[in-house]
Amino acid sequence: MEQIKSIWKITKRVLLLALLGVVLLTAGGIWVISTASYSDGTRSGRLIKLSKKGFIFKTYEGQLDVGGLQSGASGEGFTSLWDFSVDSGQQMVLSELEKYSGKNVKLHYEERYYRLFWKGDTRHFIVQVEPIE
Repeated sequence: MEQIKSIWKITKRVLLLALLGVVLLTAGGIWVISTASYSDGTRSGRLIKLSKKGFIFKTYEGQLDVGGLQSGASGEGFTSLWDFSVDSGQQMVLSELEKYSGKNVKLHYEERYYRLFWKGDTRHFIVQVEPIE
């Protein structure tokens, strides 16, 4: 009987360590996928919108009018808008965006593999803002 208790104790410990390992690997994988970028670049245009949205998790979202007219299926023209997000930890970027609202800017962004819903609505996150004169 004592031997069965000993085996059960060891089995419980191994199962708990295995469960902890799976949880840590999953959390690490989600963190890597949501913060790693696979593409970066720039977009230029007129900054037309920057807003803080969300019910519980507030995220910063914006739109850039990259210009040009595109023709729709019915022949009507519309401008090209590009949606982006700003990480809430990027206070300097947020203040720059607010300063240049309605003006022409060049936005440097990182495109991430995956987005977490509390980080933003898009996978394009702004990392730097430059005014265009």
